[in-house]
Amino acid sequence: MTNDLYAVVGNPISHSKSPRIHSLFAQQTGEALEYTAIQAPLNDFVGTVRHFFERGGKGLNVTVPFKEQAWTLAEHRTHRAELAGAANTLYLDQEGQLVADNTDGVGIVRDLRDNHAVALKGKRILVLGAGGAVRGVLGPLLDERPAGLVIANRTVAKAEALVRLFGREHVDPELSACGFDQAVGPFDLIINGTSASLKGDLPPVSADVIGADTVVYDMMYSLQTTTFNQWALDQDARRVFDGLGMLVEQAAESFHVWRGVRPGTLPVIEKLRTE
Repeated sequence: MTNDLYAVVGNPISHSKSPRIHSLFAQQTGEALEYTAIQAPLNDFVGTVRHFFERGGKGLNVTVPFKEQAWTLAEHRTHRAELAGAANTLYLDQEGQLVADNTDGVGIVRDLRDNHAVALKGKRILVLGAGGAVRGVLGPLLDERPAGLVIANRTVAKAEALVRLFGREHVDPELSACGFDQAVGPFDLIINGTSASLKGDLPPVSADVIGADTVVYDMMYSLQTTTFNQWALDQDARRVFDGLGMLVEQAAESFHVWRGVRPGTLPVIEKLRTE
């Protein structure tokens, strides 16, 4: 019996932890699958996807820079993918039509709520950035019923566009937008959805956003403390976390979408931390 074939598609892709994560899930659950990494040409993502499924592939994860293309390519989208405007999970339905899903938001919520015991309901949340990474997680964060959520971004109009989009779906939590330097704290939870940490930079927010009980979450992950998390610790944030748990949790949700089996994530997160 041959193993079912899955893969992650991106460019570049050699750094991806997804093959390792899904191989650990397969070992843990006994699911018969093979998971590889595919570097798609920047000008032929569509051809790469079609070739993968034509040769019998069962499901794809999609990473930068192709998440928006994956969303556009799909014939059907889940509600969370529709809102996210991007897809990180693709599969064929029973009619052979391409379905797009987005598991990023579920990933961050499960990591915060379940792995780190960070309460979201009734809390005041600041989200930094208004790009695709942030749009992908806003819906599930708002579903947790925070007291309020502020989106801060360098270009305020982009943050305001997200407020309009998600405000139509979520009328309960107070949702607002501002520039980085206009965020007024302290907040219970701050999520850095910018890529600044990858370049050693910081979003220009005031230290006043951090109080004695503030939890900080950087969606980027690193073997060392990320630049943003180190800044937060220097401002006496209560706890800081990086995005490795989110990466594993979104992968587990994709695995469940494809296989109907939900793998345990904590052993995988712990293993990745030590490798």
